[in-house]
Amino acid sequence: MPGKVRRVTLSVRATRLLGVARSAGNTLSFRPKPGSIPESPGVYRFRDAHGRVIYVGKAKSLRQRLNSYFADFAALHPRTRSMLDNAADVDWTVVGTEVEALQLEYSWIKEFDPRFNVKYRDDKSYPYLAVTMGEDFPRVQVMRGAKRKGTRYFGPYSHAWAIRETVDLLLRVFPVRTCSAGVFKRAGQIGRPCLLGYIDKCSAPCVGRVTPEEHRALAEDFCDFMAGNTSRFIRRLEKEMREAAGEQEYERAARLRDDVQALQRALEKQAVVLGEATDADVIALAEDPLEAAIQVFYVRGGRIRGQRGWVVDKVEETSPGALVEQFLLQIYAEASPDAMPREVLVAALPPDSEAVAELLTEQRRARVEVRVPQRGDKKALMETVERNAKESLAQHKIRRASDLTTRSRALQEIADALDLDQAPLRVECYDVSHLQGENVVASMVVFEDGLARKSEYRRFAVKTKEGDVASIHEVILRRFRRYLEERSATGELAPDDDSGHGPIDPETGKPRKFAYPPNLVVVDGAGPQAAAAQRALDELGIDDVAVCGLAKRLEEVWLPGDDQPVIMPRSSEGLYLLQRVRDEAHRFAITYHRSKRSKTVKESALDNVPGLGPARRQALLKHFGSVKRLREATAEEICEVPGIGPSIAEVIVSTLKGESP
Repeated sequence: MPGKVRRVTLSVRATRLLGVARSAGNTLSFRPKPGSIPESPGVYRFRDAHGRVIYVGKAKSLRQRLNSYFADFAALHPRTRSMLDNAADVDWTVVGTEVEALQLEYSWIKEFDPRFNVKYRDDKSYPYLAVTMGEDFPRVQVMRGAKRKGTRYFGPYSHAWAIRETVDLLLRVFPVRTCSAGVFKRAGQIGRPCLLGYIDKCSAPCVGRVTPEEHRALAEDFCDFMAGNTSRFIRRLEKEMREAAGEQEYERAARLRDDVQALQRALEKQAVVLGEATDADVIALAEDPLEAAIQVFYVRGGRIRGQRGWVVDKVEETSPGALVEQFLLQIYAEASPDAMPREVLVAALPPDSEAVAELLTEQRRARVEVRVPQRGDKKALMETVERNAKESLAQHKIRRASDLTTRSRALQEIADALDLDQAPLRVECYDVSHLQGENVVASMVVFEDGLARKSEYRRFAVKTKEGDVASIHEVILRRFRRYLEERSATGELAPDDDSGHGPIDPETGKPRKFAYPPNLVVVDGAGPQAAAAQRALDELGIDDVAVCGLAKRLEEVWLPGDDQPVIMPRSSEGLYLLQRVRDEAHRFAITYHRSKRSKTVKESALDNVPGLGPARRQALLKHFGSVKRLREATAEEICEVPGIGPSIAEVIVSTLKGESP
């Protein structure tokens, strides 16, 4: 978010949980002293016993808001009670204005990723039409996932085939490149364009039919048309068509006529719902006590250019306006100015609507209006979006009911099979990968609540050469030694000590890499691997982490020190979850091993060239891309690499071709 927050920080470090049972009427052990909470506006954080931020909220009055958590525990929302059950302390930061509170709340949510905060998740994977304007020759393609810098996006669309139909129509008029980097490069090498170049649906910049500047101009026109500036292109083509007909160039006039019809068909696929000057996002929601679904229709130039949906778990009792406010902050906080609409139409105004509008205005660098439509076409469109939100919530609940039940059952089955006191909410799995003892690496993947948490995956370059068992021992030792070091360094001290920072690095303000311990460690292997992991934990004095191994051959679960495996039923959801965790660790380890092996192979091929140091080897590989292409190059071509003279070029050629230099 733009702007800096000026604030004064007041902190209350509460005592750690003392095992007091929490029921209606009980006082939470970390409740701040009466009168110690200021009445000023600010942002507050709840932390767990490890110091991890689990919830961030803002309030116009910190005292009033925080006291509501401790007034009547039994009357709280179920997920609020769950959050407080996991909490061990609370602190807060006083700010000057509501705008500053919004900025700080967003920055903390982004930084700490609290598990109990509202998180908007796509209700499905939406494809975008993307134009890679950051490349020398921009490319039009279908993209999903995170947005990339230097790329313009249009949509999202409900189906990829809808994008391809639109692109196929527009390529008649705007023949922009659509091929991959490999196809583009190959066409340039052989001097022949692909099929689209021959049928005039690509301007073929790969073979020089157009200059880079001419091709970029085509891409910019394509983007202008998709952004809603459509009329000028149709008028221009109609004018050229009439001129061609007047000059009796009837074939050219017919082609231009077909181009006009193609643009008109592309426009027909986007429904006109509002006036041409309308540039708005229409946002509606449907909710129940535990979840909410958000739907957005993107209207540009009066036409619906895209649609997208999100779902969210509600952490506490909240109003529709508060959900809308959190949505606007999370979705628009990092949007580029050209992606921001002039008008945001919402089903319910945020509580701090003026502050939200001010933040969005700063982000867009032009006025953004946030309002609820009251009548006319905009009101009718809002009702349509609301119907879509209700349908989305209904479909999500059907899917989610099965998912939640399955994950809960899987975790409980694992706890029962391994005789654990509680379900393992955080599971870490380790796998070792190597090729005949070379380039030994290991992976650590993390699953929380039965779902992968990829931001906490880690990988290790293993030092020992004594086999998989020794490698597992080394990796577990290194991982948990780091955990103990970080816990000690960051002040997880006595319960009444408030000097520590928990697992948050005070210099960077971000969580440390190995700050959080798992409930269960899974290793890929049988009894020996599980015993090695347990031995490493014993050496470090860690006795509150369970260990098991999962053998591939018969999918047997091995506990350290047991002569016989634990046999889980083949239809068990718990076994299926363990398999997923193990397979993900295997995939992550293999990926790392292949990257290391590839790098080693590239470098080793040039090791035998006399007089070629690391810097020159890197320069050669960067210039030619591979040892194979370098081996095919002549001495004159090798001399083009900076730092390579004629004599060393001859040595490289003769060495790589197996001749004596």
